[in-house]
Amino acid sequence: QVQLVESGGGLVQPGGSLRLSCAASGFTFSSVSMSWYRQAPGKERELVAVVTTKGERTNYADSVKGRFTISRDNAENTVYLEMNSLKPEDTAVYYCTRVVKAGSRWLPFGSWGQGTQVTVSS
Repeated sequence: QVQLVESGGGLVQPGGSLRLSCAASGFTFSSVSMSWYRQAPGKERELVAVVTTKGERTNYADSVKGRFTISRDNAENTVYLEMNSLKPEDTAVYYCTRVVKAGSRWLPFGSWGQGTQVTVSS
């Protein structure tokens, strides 16, 4: 079955960096666009970044542009999120999932992993 296992979260000071990983299995990874979402306490889950099947295109939420970088390794069935210049408002549980393009929007489909907690605090 489909499995998505996120890792790499933790506690970091403002201005710091983290690299998240998501190991995928149970589907043809290289055929699917992948994404990172996040959900902060009391808020809806929001799309953070998308990478297309071969990594040829990426999209970012305005709030993370210039600070976060999404990438993928199709040989390792893994998607990454490099996060720099972290801010307290980046605090959230981060999830990876598959996405599909619907018009101008990216929509998640299928299962979610358990997520990884990122806390930005001094």
